[in-house]
Amino acid sequence: MRFVPEALPAEQVDEARRFYAARTPGRGPGSPAELAEVRARRPAPAPADPPAVEELVDGRVPVRITVPADGPPCGVLLDVHGGGFYLGSAAQDDVCSRALADTFRIAVVGVDHRLAPEHPWPAAPDDCETVARWLVEHSEARFGCSRLAIGGRSAGATLAVATLLRLRDAGAVDRFVGAALQFGTYDLSGRTPAGRRIGDEYFLRAYAGHVPDRTVPDVSPVFGDLRGLPPALLVVGSEDVLLEDNLAMAARLHTAGNGGELRIYPGAPHGFTGHPTELARTALRGVGSWLVDALGQRRVRR
Repeated sequence: MRFVPEALPAEQVDEARRFYAARTPGRGPGSPAELAEVRARRPAPAPADPPAVEELVDGRVPVRITVPADGPPCGVLLDVHGGGFYLGSAAQDDVCSRALADTFRIAVVGVDHRLAPEHPWPAAPDDCETVARWLVEHSEARFGCSRLAIGGRSAGATLAVATLLRLRDAGAVDRFVGAALQFGTYDLSGRTPAGRRIGDEYFLRAYAGHVPDRTVPDVSPVFGDLRGLPPALLVVGSEDVLLEDNLAMAARLHTAGNGGELRIYPGAPHGFTGHPTELARTALRGVGSWLVDALGQRRVRR
């Protein structure tokens, strides 16, 4: 695991700092009533052009499939959306998935995993594992390529690592050649100093409040045996409440002998790659380029 300092133009960093100075930081819902209210007032996700294709995997797990508009893909990304395990959908990433597909020639399969508290752990990792196994079996026939990567933001990054651990334990992880993990939540137990920073958040109770020991790796991947996983790219902002969590995961991955990179973006808070700044766009281009390199073919649209 290498720490790769980003050589960012000063104007990008300054623009981002001005944006965050003028922005009121958000906080997730703190109760079932607040969660219901937030869900009710969320706008419909912006559509992509061409739109994603909706399908069901194994007749039960919805996915959204985005393929390059003008050429075959160099690989397939299993994308896991964020939202604290209790918010969000794969559709919220349609525009980003379209840009990734057309710019970097990567097919994107977004999994619409079930949400807490209606469907607490292990429903979400079960859904992600189902789609991952489907890709292992069918990506060659469906997309014309067999090299796979996985990625996610926030809770999605947590689920991505949990999925890889499940596949590794089942002897089915070899087709996954990279993991792009943006500001993940890796300790949901509150046992580590990083985990204690978010220990009172409602999303933890909604998703895993019923779990007697939240240090099990399927819930808190930082406690797992991380050997035998593909190289990972960890992206996080220097002002993220989860910075220490990501530093701990990077250290654990390094100790386990896995390759990869850690990229820390100055002045950026949690979720920064979803914000309208040039810093976010630079980070996302970096994720796309890293994925193409991991997938082993340089087919970037110029």
